[in-house]
Amino acid sequence: MLPEKAMISVVDDDQQFRESVKRLMKSVGYITTVFASAAEFLESSYVEQTSCLITDINMPGMSGVELYRRLIEAGRTIPTILITAYPDDSVRERALKDGVCCYLRKPFRENELIGCVRAAIDKISL
Repeated sequence: MLPEKAMISVVDDDQQFRESVKRLMKSVGYITTVFASAAEFLESSYVEQTSCLITDINMPGMSGVELYRRLIEAGRTIPTILITAYPDDSVRERALKDGVCCYLRKPFRENELIGCVRAAIDKISL
């Protein structure tokens, strides 16, 4: 799958952060959709089209980790990048063991996120 055809979905309860990541992803050629909550993403028609999911861990309702697990249980293995302002080594280790592509601590450098997204897209291209 070519990067310009890949759809990146961003799930974060912080609107300013969502829009910032959306602009960054569009600047490197990805189609990008944004969602304010895990439930909003799950209810959307974009789940099946998503090539890579970027989600915050700490959100009201359903966390990013819960969202990832729910997708796996439903048979949807979307390469996922977890982001957080509240890093926890045990959550990080478990998430990576469960198959999450990247775990990034906010704030992170733009190139870190772009590298994770490219690695995630490469993963589904194999």
